[in-house]
Amino acid sequence: MKARLRLPFIRTGSVNRPAHRALTGNEVQQCLRVAFGATLGFTISKLMGWNYGTFFTVYPMLLLGLVPVLNSHIIRQFLANMILVSVFVFVVQGMFGDQPVPMTVAVFLIFAFMFRCMSQGANFLFGAVGMVGLSMQLHFASYSSASVSDLVMSNIAASVLTVLLAMLMHVLFPDVEARARPPAIIKPKSNGRHEVILASTVATLSFLAFQVLDLQGSLSAQVSSVLILFPMNWHGAGRSALNRAIGTLVGCNIGLGWQLILLGHSGILLFVSIALWISVMLFARYHMLEGGGSGAGFGAMTTMGILFGQYLSPQQDLVYNALYRFTSVSVSVLITLTAVYLMHRLLNRFVSTRFIINAQPS
Repeated sequence: MKARLRLPFIRTGSVNRPAHRALTGNEVQQCLRVAFGATLGFTISKLMGWNYGTFFTVYPMLLLGLVPVLNSHIIRQFLANMILVSVFVFVVQGMFGDQPVPMTVAVFLIFAFMFRCMSQGANFLFGAVGMVGLSMQLHFASYSSASVSDLVMSNIAASVLTVLLAMLMHVLFPDVEARARPPAIIKPKSNGRHEVILASTVATLSFLAFQVLDLQGSLSAQVSSVLILFPMNWHGAGRSALNRAIGTLVGCNIGLGWQLILLGHSGILLFVSIALWISVMLFARYHMLEGGGSGAGFGAMTTMGILFGQYLSPQQDLVYNALYRFTSVSVSVLITLTAVYLMHRLLNRFVSTRFIINAQPS
C-alpha cells in the first residue's frame, strides 16, 4: 500500500482552483455553525468585558471549522489542550520567562510534542489548537505589561465557552447526513521524524525572532508563521503560505471595508457582530469549497477574528491594524517559507529524516 501523504481532512479544491459548486447540506450546516459560533463567542466576550477577545473569537473557528463533527474524543482533545497550554504558560513562562536558553528549550520540546500529535493524525486537533493557542499566549505573556494569570484565565474561559458553543451549534445546525470516516494516515517513519523536526524547529525560530525583535503588535504575523507549518513539509508549506497570504489580504480588506461602512458606529456591538457574522459566513463558504483545510478561506476567517477580537473597540478602529497586519504577515510568511525550505534540504541529507513521497510505510 502506498503512503497517503495527506492531512486528516479531504481537500477537494485549492486557492487557485476552488471547487465551484453548490454546497452540500452538511457544508451549509457547518458554515452556519462556524459563523454563529464565532460571532457568539465574540459578542459574549465583549458584553462581559473580558480581555483577549481573540481567544473567544478564534477558538470557535478552530473547533467548528477544522473538524466537521463533535464527539467525546474531540472534546477531550480540546479540553486537554486547554489544561496543558495553561499549565505550560503559567508554570514554565513564570519560571523561565526571563531566561532565554531554558525557555527556548522548553518551547522547542512542547512544540515538538504538539507537532508529533498532528503528524500521527489521531490527535491532530489537539496539536493544531495547541500550537495556535500556545503561540498566541506565549506572544502575550512575554511582555511585562501582560498579566499571566489573566491570560491563563481568559484561555480557560474561552476554551470552556467554545466547547459549550460547539455543543449548542451542533444541536441547532446538525448534519443532514452521516459523514464518512477520514482516511487513516500511513507514512514512513522517516517522514514522521522529518515533519516533527522541521515544524518544531521553524516554529521555535519564529518564537525567538518575535521575542528578539520585540514585535508586540504582530500577533497575526506570529500566528501565520505557525499556520503555514500545518502541512509539516516543504511540499505543502508553499501552498499553505500562498493560502495564508491571500486569506490575510482578503480578511484585512474586508475589515477595512466594514470600518468604512460603520465609520463612527464601530462602537455599537450589534452592528459589529452583524458585520463579523456576514464576513465569517462568506469565508466559511470558501473554506468549504477549498475542502475544509487550513486554506485561504480559513486564513481570512482567523484574520477577521484577530482584528475584531483584539483590536476593534469604541476607542480604536481597524485602519492602521489592518494595513499593518498584511505587511507583517507577508514578511513573516516569506521568511518562514525560506526557513522551511532550508530545513527540508538539511533533513533530506540524512536517511533517517528523509521525506519520501509514495513510499512503503516502515
